[in-house]
Amino acid sequence: MDPLSGHPVLTPQLAQEIAHDIGRITGFNVLITDPGAVVIGCGDLSRVGTVHEASLEVVRTGRPATHTAGQASRMRGVRHGTSLPITVGEEVIGTVCLTGEPAEVDRFGLVVRRQAEILLEEAALLRSRMLHERAVDDFVRDVALYDPEVVDAGAVDARAVELGLAPGAARAALLLEVRTAGEGAGVSRITVLRTVREVFRDRQDVAGEQAAGRYVVLAAAHGERAAPGRLADACGQLLSLLRERHGLDGRMAVGEPGKGTTGMHHSYRDAATALRIGPAVFPGERVFTACDLRIPHLLGSVPHHGRARFADAVLGDLRGQPDWPTLRETLIGWAEGGFHLVRAAERLHIHRNTLLYRLEKIGNLSGKRVREPVQAIEMYLACLTDVLAENTGPARERREDPTGQRVR
Repeated sequence: MDPLSGHPVLTPQLAQEIAHDIGRITGFNVLITDPGAVVIGCGDLSRVGTVHEASLEVVRTGRPATHTAGQASRMRGVRHGTSLPITVGEEVIGTVCLTGEPAEVDRFGLVVRRQAEILLEEAALLRSRMLHERAVDDFVRDVALYDPEVVDAGAVDARAVELGLAPGAARAALLLEVRTAGEGAGVSRITVLRTVREVFRDRQDVAGEQAAGRYVVLAAAHGERAAPGRLADACGQLLSLLRERHGLDGRMAVGEPGKGTTGMHHSYRDAATALRIGPAVFPGERVFTACDLRIPHLLGSVPHHGRARFADAVLGDLRGQPDWPTLRETLIGWAEGGFHLVRAAERLHIHRNTLLYRLEKIGNLSGKRVREPVQAIEMYLACLTDVLAENTGPARERREDPTGQRVR
């Protein structure tokens, strides 16, 4: 689109495509000129860049003109045939010309002219959509990388308005990571985004690509969506569609809703952290919510050496036991079960007596009173620290439980 007039631009590349397409359909040699009658597209490439004198009058009057061989011989760069204006709105932006006997090519005139205009309009629409997609991608990146010391929040809000969004509305940042290896290797970004927007189709939702294989949805959090778990459910639906339709494996994370640029950025940061540490804490799951990972998030924000010293001091020699993974799982289940024997046993899928035996063993080995909440909470936090250290190291691959169950 011409940024000043708002009309489609007849570029040489587009003109060549139109000349080729119409020539293939009609069987005639087709020539396209700009408003100055310079040939910018033609089946005969030797004519590109020359002047087609007959087109000057066609552009000036906006009316078609036919030229016999005799008439054409008296004009520069013209052959017998017909020349027709390409009109967008009320403006003539070029001409389309067919070479051939006038009686033969005249009957194709209106069809060729309309076809050229349709192709031009389609190209302009495609370019407009591409520009919109680029603007959306830029907007989600602005939110993700927002730094109040560098960028004015008002500038980001202005971009939101340009995209038809209410800048002050509450939105939750959702992050999607997809793996494109194997069956889904040939899936394009627009195909992924089309499926994303099918699920997140509220008028105030916006979805774009942040990087290859990583997408951001800023989902409006109002009405039913504000209820806990609704956006997470929608994420699960999207991941199922991506797998069924496109063979893509993915993971998603949900940040807590925030208003304005700052609120959306904080939501994005929370979602990014959830996507990073969620697979370590919940290996069998594919959707992670920031609200379920607040404690691991807090622990992860402590410098590595501080976390290591804390875990060493609290857990001591427990980590050297052959059945340490089972003991760790027991301590986590005990805390998350509210220090209630029945609930914790159900959570761990073991008998109450088995839980009692394990707790007694942990107490004997550690010297801790694990049935006292204060000491149990201390051990719970140390166990989560150990899980994070084991599963979020840069050289470690995230491990999946093949049963799909939540495993510590």
